[in-house]
Amino acid sequence: MATIEHSAILKAPPERVFALLERVEDFADYSDLIQAIEPLGKDRYRWHVHAVGMDWTFDVEITESRAPEVLAWESLDGVHNRGCYRLRPVPEGTEVALTLTYAIRNRLLEKAVNRAARPLVSKVSRQILERVEAKL
Repeated sequence: MATIEHSAILKAPPERVFALLERVEDFADYSDLIQAIEPLGKDRYRWHVHAVGMDWTFDVEITESRAPEVLAWESLDGVHNRGCYRLRPVPEGTEVALTLTYAIRNRLLEKAVNRAARPLVSKVSRQILERVEAKL
C-alpha cells in the first residue's frame, strides 16, 4: 500500500472547516478531477474520478466522523483506499492533515498510478482545501 500525506492551514475555526468537509457529496465542486459523487445511503458514496487518463469509480463508507477533529473513510470496492482528515486548532485557524493509503492489484497499472498518484492526490487535496477555505 502507498501512503500520501498533505496538510494545510485554513483561516477558520475547526467547527466551520469540519462542517464543509463532512459534506462529502460537495467534494465534486472542490476538485477538477472529481467528476461526481453519488450518495448511496447512510455514510456511503460512489466517487467518479478522472485521473491518469482513466475514469475510476469506487464506493466509500465514512468509518469515523468525530466533529470537529476526525473524518475517516474506507473504500468498499474499486480502488482500495482509506483516508482520514484530522483537524487541529492552531493560532492561524485550523491545521487540516490528510492521510491517504491505497493499493492497486494490477502491477503494471500500479507502477503508472504510483508515479502519478502523489502529485495528483496532492493537487486534489490542495484544490479541496483551497476551495473549502474560499467557501468559508
